[in-house]
Amino acid sequence: MTKRCKALMRQIICFTPQKGSFSDLLAAWVRIMKPRRADWLTVLKELRTMDHPLYLKVAELALLEESFEANIRDYTKIIHAYGKQNQLQDAERTLSAMKSKGFTCDQVTLTTMIHMYSKAGNLVLAEDTFEQLKLLGQPLDKRSYGSMIMAYIRAGMPKQGEILLTEMDAQEVYAGSEVYKALLRAYSMIGDSEGAQRVFDAIQCAGLPPDVKLCGLLITAYGMAGQSQKARFAFENMRRAGIEPSDKCIALLLAAFEKENRLNKALEFLVSLERDGIMLGKEASEILARWFRRLGVVEEVGLVLREYAVGQANFKVPSS
Repeated sequence: MTKRCKALMRQIICFTPQKGSFSDLLAAWVRIMKPRRADWLTVLKELRTMDHPLYLKVAELALLEESFEANIRDYTKIIHAYGKQNQLQDAERTLSAMKSKGFTCDQVTLTTMIHMYSKAGNLVLAEDTFEQLKLLGQPLDKRSYGSMIMAYIRAGMPKQGEILLTEMDAQEVYAGSEVYKALLRAYSMIGDSEGAQRVFDAIQCAGLPPDVKLCGLLITAYGMAGQSQKARFAFENMRRAGIEPSDKCIALLLAAFEKENRLNKALEFLVSLERDGIMLGKEASEILARWFRRLGVVEEVGLVLREYAVGQANFKVPSS
């Protein structure tokens, strides 16, 4: 860091509103030190690394200085930073300032705006900006699509998000794993098992290996849809794929059986787990305990369970 940069950093760190105007401080530095773009970038990088509260203030004032030689990416970075803090008005003000300087929004800037509107839950502005993005006539990348899909998911419209996902697949553009997971979760939480299965299949077609959490979301979808047998198939498919079931997945399947009051199927499932040496954990045990208490058969079922639960110290059926 050059001496001129160090001098400014010291003043910024020690600055308090009582000492005067911050813009005057920067103006004096520019007048005396005559910084170049490299100096501005060094100061901004240091402030960003420190997560200094005056970072955005310095960045905005830098845009006004000729020596900074601002370009469209400089504006986009500030817009993105405001978006992360949900400061939409400041981001839009920066966008307007950028346009007034003669810069035209490109794919990166518009994608940044879509991501910001998506995060803020403003679907209308996200859709409008997405349309502007398509009018550029350039191939959309996975970040552009992903930001819009997330906007639909946050708006409770997973089917609209899936339409875009299908459009991406047709162009051999694949979303990030976090987008697939969010869409799968959205379908799971509303019990749309068909939608969840479609997304789960799309994940595999995209070459992303499913993990235990993704499998758990699929089991959840079938459970909420009242399709415990399909939830069981999803569980067994997970095991056949070599994925070790978590206690959460076991609990989800037991909850699916409970929802349909299929006690015999649940006991059959438990026997198969015991046969394969899979022990129940806290969450699955609590599901069983609650179910048995509701049925008033704790003691009777406890006798059956204890026959194959010997040696599984972490599984206990609480007494009524």
